[in-house]
Amino acid sequence: MSLVSFSFILAGVLLNAGAQLLLKAGTNARPLGLELAIEPHILGGLACYVVSVVLWVVALSKVPVSIAYPMLSIGYIVNAVAAHYLFGETLSTLRLAGIGVIIIGVFLVARS
Repeated sequence: MSLVSFSFILAGVLLNAGAQLLLKAGTNARPLGLELAIEPHILGGLACYVVSVVLWVVALSKVPVSIAYPMLSIGYIVNAVAAHYLFGETLSTLRLAGIGVIIIGVFLVARS
């Protein structure tokens, strides 16, 4: 996989992870009804999703899906660590072990 292809995949994954974090922040604001539709974090998260889909389509045009799709797992790592720092979510030993397994898996897929 070329650096350019990996960059498209990574940018798409990071935007997708960012979208999840923004949506969580938006729901923490406890908006109701139409307030939810105009909550800035929610709108930012949706915008991140749109851009991530565009980048993902470009990535899929350059990389086989059997390699690209497992790279989405990087988002689990980003979200777990970011949620720990941003929202105070727990990173237990078992979760950290799972993250380690994901890192090994992504590394192996990327090297194949």
